Amino acid sequence: MLRWILDQIQSEARIEAQREGVLAGLLFASILGHKKLEDGLAVILANKLQTPELPAIVLRDLINEAFIEDVSIRASIRADLLAARTRDPAARGYAQPFLYYKGFHALQAYRVAHWLWGQERHALAAHFQSRISEALGVDVHPAARIGCGVLIDHGTSVVIGETAVVEDNVSLLHEVTLGGTGKESGIGTRRFAAAC
Repeated sequence: MLRWILDQIQSEARIEAQREGVLAGLLFASILGHKKLEDGLAVILANKLQTPELPAIVLRDLINEAFIEDVSIRASIRADLLAARTRDPAARGYAQPFLYYKGFHALQAYRVAHWLWGQERHALAAHFQSRISEALGVDVHPAARIGCGVLIDHGTSVVIGETAVVEDNVSLLHEVTLGGTGKESGIGTRRFAAAC
């Protein structure tokens, strides 16, 4: 599944570049100019999460570092993209969710934040969480554990707390909050699962 999904996305992007010439630059920068799916995704995420203090070029390198270091992130990107294509009836192909779905983008950016959290880079992981929330309207604590094949459809007002565990092949719609009730003492884990 490593290469065929990029081939499919690039094929869709070439067609769209011919149909909508005004999008050719975007399609080249995020899909057609890359040999790896992760490289294009790093560009998309960096552009969405950049700030004057952390410009896109710095974020892109950081995101690529996570993608290179953690093979599970690369597998999850593809599983999440497949989930978006097969479970969202509005998805037309793979390029559309890859380029435009903020739930997909938020999930992939969370994966980078989670990797940072695991590297004990908590301040930077928290910065990612904040930027994801501000830019994409999805607030996922970097310590939360999220499986692969996850669809966050629409993404608006989704909150996933520090102790939440979202298993593989779960679909979430907008305005979902997962986590503790605030009444527990100590650290616990809340597990959420759903069938495809």
